[in-house]
Amino acid sequence: MLISEVFYSLQGEGSLVGVPSVFIRTSGCNLRCAWCDTPYASWNPEGKNRSIDELIAEIDRHPTEHVVLTGGEPMIAAGIRELAAELKLLGYHITIETAGTVAPEGIACDLASLSPKLLNSAPNAVEHAVWHKRHEATRWQPDVIRQWIERYPYQFKFVVSSPTDVDELEGMLKKLGREIPRHQVLLMPEARTLDTMRQRATWLPELCKTRGYRYAHRLHIELWGNKRGV
Repeated sequence: MLISEVFYSLQGEGSLVGVPSVFIRTSGCNLRCAWCDTPYASWNPEGKNRSIDELIAEIDRHPTEHVVLTGGEPMIAAGIRELAAELKLLGYHITIETAGTVAPEGIACDLASLSPKLLNSAPNAVEHAVWHKRHEATRWQPDVIRQWIERYPYQFKFVVSSPTDVDELEGMLKKLGREIPRHQVLLMPEARTLDTMRQRATWLPELCKTRGYRYAHRLHIELWGNKRGV
C-alpha cells in the first residue's frame, strides 16, 4: 500500500475528538479540493509502499485501540479492505475518514466519518480545468452515501467557510431521503491556520445553535497548528 504517513496523535475532529489514535494516511485521492490541507496525499501524492504486517506492527507500538484510516481518499487505496479486515480481527476500533464517493462493499468499519464536499471545495476552473470537471462530477454521490449510512455507525463532517454553505449541505442531506439526526452532522470551520479557524469560530457555533447541528472545532490545529504528523 502507498502510505503517506503513519502517526500517533489525538483525534482532532468529530465525535471522537481527543481520543488517542493511530492515523494511517493513504496517498492518492479522486478529488482535488481547493483548500486541501494534505496536498502531499492528493494534489502531489507521495509516500512509501508499506505492507499490512508493517502497518500492524507500527500500530501495535501505541497504547490505543483506535485506528483512523484517512487520506487522501483511503477507499481508493489498494489493500484497504484487507488492512481493515486485519484490524478488525485484532480488535481495533476503525474509523474511516472518507468523502463518501466510493461504496463500502462490506469493508470493516466501526465509524464512517463522511465528509461530502461542498461547492466551496472546487478547484479553480481556469488553473485546474481538468480537475475542476472531475471534482464536480465526483464530489457528491448520494447513492454511495446511502450505502454507508445504512450499514455503519456514521457521522457527517462538513467543511464550512460561509453561512450559505449550511443551506447547501441541508439540501444535500434532504436529497438522501433519510432521517439524519442533527447531532450526527458536524460543521467544521474551513481553516488551515489557527487565526482563520478562530475567526470563523466567531459565527459558526452560533449558527450551529440556531440550526441544531454540532459544532466541530479542529483540536489538532488548536494544539499544534497545521502540520504533518499531528
